[in-house]
Amino acid sequence: MTDTTAQTAGLSGNVLFYNQPEPLSVEAHGALGVDAVDKPYAFTAATNLVPLTVTEFAPAALSYPVIFVGEAKQPVVVMGLRPGENLFVSPDGDFRAEAYIPAYVRRYPFVFANDDAAKRLILCVDRGAAFLKEGGETPLFVDGQPSPYTQQAMEFCNNFEQERQRTEAFVALLNELDLFETKEAVFTPRNPDGSAATPQKLAEYFAISEDKLKTLSPDKIAELRDNGALGQIYAHLVSLLGWDRLIAMAFQRAAQFPAAANA
Repeated sequence: MTDTTAQTAGLSGNVLFYNQPEPLSVEAHGALGVDAVDKPYAFTAATNLVPLTVTEFAPAALSYPVIFVGEAKQPVVVMGLRPGENLFVSPDGDFRAEAYIPAYVRRYPFVFANDDAAKRLILCVDRGAAFLKEGGETPLFVDGQPSPYTQQAMEFCNNFEQERQRTEAFVALLNELDLFETKEAVFTPRNPDGSAATPQKLAEYFAISEDKLKTLSPDKIAELRDNGALGQIYAHLVSLLGWDRLIAMAFQRAAQFPAAANA
């Protein structure tokens, strides 16, 4: 169940990007609106990992490595090699035009929060969003009711919540089949004479094991194919080729902005 009522007791959850999430209500936010901005995704510049839902694996794989992190094996896209650095956002705040933008980013400044006491989800808005202001050109409410903009945001967040649950089920299936393995992203620099220098570990993460996948029975493979999981698995595996692209982008960024690279 979802609601836009400002019931603050029992809300829980801590999410990336949101500095001041508040339960959306006409009483607190009736005069607010959003202004169009030239760089709507500049707020992602300080993160290198962004959560992803399973149905996004294929389009995201064209831009980023898709990996699994943490005890929950949360799928994320890797946007940079260092914490606090997003190689897909320029220093001026422009998001790389050809790169896929995850739904987690596109739903901002709205988000659902858990109301543990009432066992429901509450639609919240980040009051700290730079483009949210009194008298903004696109209002959150019209005549005391959610505006078309807010209604679309509610629908988007509802769909995102469904995809989040589908993603949890996908990860649970991979765990059940014992398909995960620990992998490392490694970069081998070159010495001045062209010989290989000492390899450098860039990241350690969970990935689906191709060897374990090969041991599954034909019936299980057919089941994964029919329920769509196999396609997502292959998209993840192909995406891991993107580590080389990230390394090249990091070198390019360092050459253009040496001071930032050494920060």
